Amino acid sequence: MSENFGTPYSEYLNVDHEINYDWAVPGYPQPSPFNVDTIPVDNSHRDYPSNGVNAKVAIPRNAQPSSWTSSGRVSRACENCREQKAKCSGHRPTCHRCLDAGVPCSYGDRKKEKMVKQLNDLTTRVDTFDALLRGIYPKLDASSAQQVDQTLRELNAPTPLTQVNPSTPIPALFANSSSHINQSVLSSRADAIVSIHSGTVDYTEEDFDHDEKLQATGFVGEHSEMAWLYRLKRDIDQSLKGIKETTERPSISSVNYFQDDSELLFLDDIDLARRPPQQIANRLVETYFHVVHPTFPIIGKAIFLNQYRSFYANPNVRPGNRWIIVLNLVFAIATRHSFLADQPQPNYDDHQTYFTRAWKLNAGGVLLRHPDLQQTQVEGLAAFYLLSVGQVNRSWRLIGIAIRSAVTMGLNIRSESESITHFSKELRYRIWWALFMLDIVICEMTGRPPGTGDIFCSTPLPVPFAEVDFWDNRVAQVITDQRTRDAFFTSLISDVMAASPKESTVPSTPEQHGSGKGKQEGRASQTGAGNLIPNSSLYFLYAVDLAHLLREAINTLYAPRAMRQSWHDIETAIPMLNNHADNWLSRLPAEFNFTTPDTTHQFLQQRAGLAFRFYATKLIILQPCIRRLSQQSEASSPGTVCDEMAALCVQMAGQMFELLPEEPDSTWLYGVAPWWCILHNIMQSTTILLTELLTRTHVGTAKAVDITKKINKATRWLKEMSTKDLSSKRAWLVCMDLLSRHGSKFGFDVDTEL
Repeated sequence: MSENFGTPYSEYLNVDHEINYDWAVPGYPQPSPFNVDTIPVDNSHRDYPSNGVNAKVAIPRNAQPSSWTSSGRVSRACENCREQKAKCSGHRPTCHRCLDAGVPCSYGDRKKEKMVKQLNDLTTRVDTFDALLRGIYPKLDASSAQQVDQTLRELNAPTPLTQVNPSTPIPALFANSSSHINQSVLSSRADAIVSIHSGTVDYTEEDFDHDEKLQATGFVGEHSEMAWLYRLKRDIDQSLKGIKETTERPSISSVNYFQDDSELLFLDDIDLARRPPQQIANRLVETYFHVVHPTFPIIGKAIFLNQYRSFYANPNVRPGNRWIIVLNLVFAIATRHSFLADQPQPNYDDHQTYFTRAWKLNAGGVLLRHPDLQQTQVEGLAAFYLLSVGQVNRSWRLIGIAIRSAVTMGLNIRSESESITHFSKELRYRIWWALFMLDIVICEMTGRPPGTGDIFCSTPLPVPFAEVDFWDNRVAQVITDQRTRDAFFTSLISDVMAASPKESTVPSTPEQHGSGKGKQEGRASQTGAGNLIPNSSLYFLYAVDLAHLLREAINTLYAPRAMRQSWHDIETAIPMLNNHADNWLSRLPAEFNFTTPDTTHQFLQQRAGLAFRFYATKLIILQPCIRRLSQQSEASSPGTVCDEMAALCVQMAGQMFELLPEEPDSTWLYGVAPWWCILHNIMQSTTILLTELLTRTHVGTAKAVDITKKINKATRWLKEMSTKDLSSKRAWLVCMDLLSRHGSKFGFDVDTEL
């Protein structure tokens, strides 16, 4: 062979390293390593140049003696031998080579083991970053939160493994996580992080089956003032305790000031046929129709009064069992109001006795009987009574049953039945809208979703005429002719429910033929807003109109599945909803406009009712801005939409308190204000002012003085209401507890108040 091939093959055998036979098959003998001393090498046939350019250079052997001999190929070499590419004996815990050299010997993990360990480490890091991000996100300022949002949007790309909507971004923390992690968990965590910034969350951290107190409270949603108060109390307490101190945080039931955890009192020995004397009954019925019926017209006044007079005029008359139940519920509600208003109480049954009688007469009716109109009225009146005594959770359940009963009878759909008179049709429409109004109020208080939806409702809005006017020809034309009705409501309000596109395409009834559209609009204009005399029915129409806006705000800003949107979208929706509320106010007749001086004093109750409903709607629309700014570490720059809406929210809370007389007055409160939910309205405004004072207000400023003054007024009212109402007393104690621990720097002297 030519000498150009370089160093002979035998010279390579002088290198002392392991030869790896990858082709070796287990179970068969493997060749032993070469021994260079036993291999003959004949170099006589090679001619090397005399100048020694390619002369063979001797490689010195290891002079250090070795005490071990090779026993064949080993399955794994230690780290030192692997780095030096030297043959390893494979002994544990120290191989012979490392033992002879006196160096530490270690065997590293295999490649597969390293990958598993690395994956576990990465999974742990993902979980840690997940918890960290969820914890600090609500406390980020506006710019930092926006940067986090943008970074997550840029880094996240939906993968086939994530079973979520592609429009819902998954944070980058979870994009390449290990496959053994439950993907539904990742999706829920990602959703939680995405929705944290928008003012609400789509998960709950409470176990509402944990104990009786939590069961009595039930789920409390994000648009309830109890949720606002609980979050304020929790965040302030945690900020004072510090990050290192970890204590079990209290349940939301700790701020529940209603009577849900108190059992209802049902008397055992009670005469179910007993009735109060007519003089007492007359006063109770008159009280009910004065303080309840204008806002909650669930029973027809004219029909009920005729039946009531007949019932007392002839002792032998025995009306239906359900009518007796309705009568006792009317007595219970009126007696409850008389008790709160300090009206003279005759030595007769109290409101609990009337309610017990009605409940026992209706035993089994709620669950087993097929519903009819009177059964629906019974359920609605029972829900109203429970609300008035502070049993909000039970009231929520009953109003849901009442709505189901109404839907069972088709009260949520416009009636074209020829067997029902237009008078009866209109009364049924009012039953539906009365349940709708009560449902919206309880929806606010509990933070739960509304039980009625417009997508399955075509019930016309209630006509703004008294029942005695239903037989008037012009009023009857509005009631019976759907197109005339649509034109009438279009001239009165701008609510989309007044004339939906579906209704305009419904074929006309026989009585509609022969009358042109121009004539219909002419008739409607003759009975329109310009010629309409203000009355309680017109007040009820505007209250229903405003309730539709409140439901839209709840669905837009607080519904969990609607929260998969950025804060920018929320910040855009809030001013729009706020403008809708202002437009509603601009349409109010002068007699109902609570922002102007009242010279007639004719509609005090209606003006106050609309005022409290208006400001409550405004607070629910604007509250997400207050929450967002209160959770930032520093105040954001002035002039932003969020700042403006938050300032307006505080202003609306203050204006609600301006509706109350400066000094507590029970006569005004229970004679003019919506007494069944006035505590809810007062606590709404108080919580907003407390949040602004304790999170975004500096001591000694004019703003602090103004808010402190309003909160003092609120606590005075709550203390006065506590003398008659246990729920008001609980609310007052909750506020005092918060002020005692965090309000002393603003001058609150809680000890003297208590």
